[in-house]
Amino acid sequence: MSEKLAYWTEQKLNLPSFNFRIREEENGKVSIFDPLRRKYLVLTPEEWVRMHLVHYLTAYLDYPKSLISLERGLRYHGLQKRFDILVRDRAGSAFLLIECKAPEIPLTQKVVEQVSMYNQKIQASFLGISNGNTHICMQRDAVSGKYRQINRFPDFVS
Repeated sequence: MSEKLAYWTEQKLNLPSFNFRIREEENGKVSIFDPLRRKYLVLTPEEWVRMHLVHYLTAYLDYPKSLISLERGLRYHGLQKRFDILVRDRAGSAFLLIECKAPEIPLTQKVVEQVSMYNQKIQASFLGISNGNTHICMQRDAVSGKYRQINRFPDFVS
């Protein structure tokens, strides 16, 4: 195993491990297989967190893979932005929006504001931010529009 591949296999997060598929490309970059998009993607610290979160949501919380969108664009005040994870409910409404950061990035008020800004357009009932080690989840009050912190990722409602 190359040094680059060994590095990633030793990167532990505060999320369950899983049987990921990573490989070293000819250009020296390391890629991870994304089972939702069914292709290999360049493995960055943020992608490492995103893949672990998707695994957690689908394998442990029974979120349907078919209702999860990853890294899609959205327009906000004329600017092109990109969210990390969006889960829709079975009716097609936005359920959970998650912003992923690399493990070494602290989850600050600025990160909360980033996901909240995206959610002004998306209107998900729940928000989450994670760097793989710390996870913060919030629920939006339907009447006031204000968020309150909750102690875990929400259960998927069928």
